[in-house]
Amino acid sequence: MPLNTDEFLFPRDLEVTPTRFAKVLFIGSCLSERYVLEMRQKRPDTAFDFVLFNNAADLPPHTDTELRSYDFQYLQIPLRSVLTDAVVRLVEQEARPDGIDWVAVGQRNIAQMLDKAMAYNEQSGLLTLVSNFIVPQGRMAPSLRDQESGQDIVFVVRELNAFLAQEVRRRVNAYVADVDMIANSLGKRYFLDDIIFFYTHGAMFYTDWSGHERFPSWTAPAPGRIEEIPDLALTYDNRNDEFISAVYRQIESIYRIVHKVDSVKIVIFDLDNTLWRGQLVEHYQPGMALPYSDGWPLGIWEAIQHLRRRGIVVALASKNDQSAVESMWDAAVRPPFLKFSDFLTHRIDWNAKAANIKAILDQVALTPASALFVDDNPIERESVRAQLPGIRVMGSDPFVVRRALLWSAETQIPMRSRESASREALLRNQIRREDERSSMSRPEFLASLKSRVEIWHLTDISAPSFSRVGELVNKTNQFNTNGKRWSVEEYKQLFDLGGCIYAFSVSDRFVEYGTVGAVVVLHDEIVQYVMSCRVLGMDVELAALGAVVEAMREQRGSRTTNASIVPTAANTPVRGLYANAGFTDDGEGRYHLAPGVATSSIGHVEVKMTG
Repeated sequence: MPLNTDEFLFPRDLEVTPTRFAKVLFIGSCLSERYVLEMRQKRPDTAFDFVLFNNAADLPPHTDTELRSYDFQYLQIPLRSVLTDAVVRLVEQEARPDGIDWVAVGQRNIAQMLDKAMAYNEQSGLLTLVSNFIVPQGRMAPSLRDQESGQDIVFVVRELNAFLAQEVRRRVNAYVADVDMIANSLGKRYFLDDIIFFYTHGAMFYTDWSGHERFPSWTAPAPGRIEEIPDLALTYDNRNDEFISAVYRQIESIYRIVHKVDSVKIVIFDLDNTLWRGQLVEHYQPGMALPYSDGWPLGIWEAIQHLRRRGIVVALASKNDQSAVESMWDAAVRPPFLKFSDFLTHRIDWNAKAANIKAILDQVALTPASALFVDDNPIERESVRAQLPGIRVMGSDPFVVRRALLWSAETQIPMRSRESASREALLRNQIRREDERSSMSRPEFLASLKSRVEIWHLTDISAPSFSRVGELVNKTNQFNTNGKRWSVEEYKQLFDLGGCIYAFSVSDRFVEYGTVGAVVVLHDEIVQYVMSCRVLGMDVELAALGAVVEAMREQRGSRTTNASIVPTAANTPVRGLYANAGFTDDGEGRYHLAPGVATSSIGHVEVKMTG
């Protein structure tokens, strides 16, 4: 059965955890109000609030507590207000001696309206989705030669969408909801009202509108007509419901991307009939007529490159002969969109695939819940699923795989940080490091790493590294002393009270790990300590802690330093942190380091405090 637009654009193939919203806020024009009315009917378990926003007016005041009750807000700035109704009377506007730059007019109004509409985001850090403009269908240029110029309203709206995206990128915790993409995929002819209304109204048409020409309205009798107007549904097919469902599904998808719900961190591929048509040793021998390669194989090869750009690593697990795979790779992969070396690691032999996948996951320190296995063989898929609980598998339909890999929320990231961009190189070096570890004693290995820790402190949410540090704190589970998640407003309160965050990065002779740790401090209290588990086992957590304690003493004099650990279901690795550093345990999860008492010395780690 063909997919609706929502399932087509935002696949559910990799979704494990359902998305549920308790309370959401829509701010916008009559289009947003229509969204809310329809969504309330279809999703009665979610509370939908609506604020009408047609100009650069102040939003109604809300307390921080009220704003924190929302899962997100959805902003829809009306195109009509951005370009104003002057854009309708183009003849007289163009007759002005100084002319008019509609792109500049729109950009100025977007900036003013967005400043007002983002008030709640700036106040509380509320996750904000900003709808772009639906580009009118048809052409709005006065001549063929004027298309794609400032005289073409279609061109103007596209330029304004680019400007809006640029403005949203400057905001914290704000992302564009690309409604124009949905409209293009569904087909604007099936819902957009510019076939009836003026171009910048940008909403939906309704099939019952022709009834206004036949029956008395609330305010006046129906005007008489010589000919009866046919029902609008006979002239224009209408799919408003499908459009609104897709808008909601896009919201779910963005929310899942931002919160990294069910994120895929590694995709492991089979080879025969998965990365190419047919079997390598039977269908790609010299002199043979090779299988057709256009279509889905090329699409999957390209998808793999996009996964790598997002920081998702790719690997191979195949029952095959590795030497044959390497020697015949170029015959099977034509054109060379994909190289054998593009894959981080591989297990190509005749062993059970589940065991090989388990070895790959252990090698990169990932769990089955973070992995996706793609294989055309249903028996292999089910065997892997049974032996590695939590892993996701697919591959029965090659015409689905590319779309699921590229468009699923679970394979996308909210921001491309330096860490995500370099994750593949980092893991390659980690594998080299682990190979070397096996040949040395632990002290020898740690000394050979030449580990370095660089520490800086943050006292404001405008700090360049705040976004990465906030993400680290809110996404780290294992090495996390209490599991607390922070809102932007809570960070503001911390900083207002004189607190700060000591963030740190780690590197060694193999790997630049980037920002991996954060220590939240308020006066003499270490409120929370989090660190990525990928640097666990190098003693960098103790080296960083010692430097933070010294910085705290320099700030406030030599006082007792206090800390605590709250056990969670996942934070076993952090529970010995303070005891190992030399703190005294009071037996109730509280730890104290008396004035003048040094933390444990970590001689093999170089620490540098930069600010």
